[in-house]
Amino acid sequence: MQDDLIITDPSAMMGKPLIAGTRITVELILDKLAAGETIKQILKDYPQLSRKAVLAAIAFASDALKATVTHPSGEAAE
Repeated sequence: MQDDLIITDPSAMMGKPLIAGTRITVELILDKLAAGETIKQILKDYPQLSRKAVLAAIAFASDALKATVTHPSGEAAE
């Protein structure tokens, strides 16, 4: 789904993943969601976005985390 909505361009926003056709980063969308904003609030603040684009940003981040290899230290998290 996000393949055509999320792009990276080394000449824009330091190459961070962006919503196609904007300078809005996936990072910005995730930060806003993590801060408690709703998708509806984000769409109101950024009318150039669509719900599909916000969901694509979430899916992109999820896929990126799935691709990350972690190496447990063997110690329990506190």
